[in-house]
Amino acid sequence: MPNYESFKKDIDKLIGINLDYYKETQMKRRINSLMTREGYKDYDSYYSAMSKDKEALARFINHLTINVSEFYRNPNQWKVLEQKVMDHLKENNRGSLNIWSSACSTGEEPYSMVMMLSEFYPLDKIKILATDIDMGAIAKAKAGIYVEKSLENLPDKFIKKFFKEENGVYKISDEIKKRVEFKKIDLLKDNFPGNMDLISCRNVMIYFTDDAKAKLYEKFNRALTSYGIFFVGSTEQIIMPERFKFKTFETFFYQKMI
Repeated sequence: MPNYESFKKDIDKLIGINLDYYKETQMKRRINSLMTREGYKDYDSYYSAMSKDKEALARFINHLTINVSEFYRNPNQWKVLEQKVMDHLKENNRGSLNIWSSACSTGEEPYSMVMMLSEFYPLDKIKILATDIDMGAIAKAKAGIYVEKSLENLPDKFIKKFFKEENGVYKISDEIKKRVEFKKIDLLKDNFPGNMDLISCRNVMIYFTDDAKAKLYEKFNRALTSYGIFFVGSTEQIIMPERFKFKTFETFFYQKMI
């Protein structure tokens, strides 16, 4: 099979995603699996096809960015967010909160954030920035249509209040959708928004190399307010967070150190 190094360089030129930042064993396995499924025997023929076929390229990006999400993923973490993190943020910010759901995938997390925040603020006072590298995922998020399984962990009160079920699928209400602004951001290349009270980046860092993680932790830290909180996934605890100017607030939640 032709050189994976050449394939990585070609992909970076084509779509601006640098595969050097991802753990090679995991990424090669994912790419090889998709390539076989698509019917290509080597990297050269697969790259050639993607460079000419937008749908094949979209499938590659969607597979690469691992769009797996659900509402209230890891429910115990959402309890901590609602019961402890919100108290901390409200103590330090008497106005509206700046919240960023990075790597938002198909929208379950930012919409969960809006619903949770609706327990504390009027909906018209809530605004979430949600970003992802995959425009296909963002398009799905904007549509706001979900299967029942993705709502398994979501409190019933939110399902009853903010969803309409039709033919086995659930459509989220426009009043929730309007509270989220979706944008494309490549975490490794693009500038980050600033002055954020809460940033979530969950179930993404596990795919990056240690060097890429260190770079991202520093960028996330700079993007937070002096009291801001960084929310990570259930397999992504930061070892010695002080190296990146964080201190542990609760498990999976880190506060910026001043």
